[in-house]
Amino acid sequence: MVKEKVVVAGGTSKKARITGNDASAMGAILVHLMCALGLGIAVWVSQSVESVSLISDPVRTLCVISAIQCPTVILLFSLYRRNPQTCSYLRAVIRGALVLPVGALANALGAIALGAPVGTQYLWRTIWWSCMMSAFTFVPAGSVFGSSWCDWQRIFAYTKPVWFLDYMVCLPAHGAIVGAWFGAWPMPLDWERPWQDWPICVSYGAVLGYLLGMFACVGFISHHNRQQLYKVD
Repeated sequence: MVKEKVVVAGGTSKKARITGNDASAMGAILVHLMCALGLGIAVWVSQSVESVSLISDPVRTLCVISAIQCPTVILLFSLYRRNPQTCSYLRAVIRGALVLPVGALANALGAIALGAPVGTQYLWRTIWWSCMMSAFTFVPAGSVFGSSWCDWQRIFAYTKPVWFLDYMVCLPAHGAIVGAWFGAWPMPLDWERPWQDWPICVSYGAVLGYLLGMFACVGFISHHNRQQLYKVD
């Protein structure tokens, strides 16, 4: 069944079409639960199988997290691609995979511009951290929206989500970015702790912000869903 609903976004009236492929409250919960589970599995593999942690070996740990989280995010969010009638699941997966290195480059350049250390000793740390951040931020949007510049601009530049899908992409991404920014605060302090080194505390902050963003997204969608049910009743 297809419903049409008129919404106002950015001061202009737009008619959006809600199909069965749009995200429901339960769908959002399952997607974010599986993304969080992927993170948990990655941490378990790094600690129990590789016997490393972010503090002892950030390169290997971030590599494991990226290797598990990136395909998890791509495969899950491709299920909620826009316009499924014209965009196949495989095409959405390819879009997410193509956005991954682009998002990693953008995150790396942004981190360096904000003061991340540059040098050969930090190269692989920055590469794998950027891949993880790309999975948190750009990859979901790539799988869902593709090359739709209006959607990218609305989500990341204007932060004006409209539908459930928008919140699923927007809130975790912004949570990861804000968390990474707060996580960077202890780096310049003269505490001489190993976790102050790049990008350890930044990674902890990004993961925490990402999880909080997913939790906020699930809460918002559940609340909105209940309000809609009350209106129908």
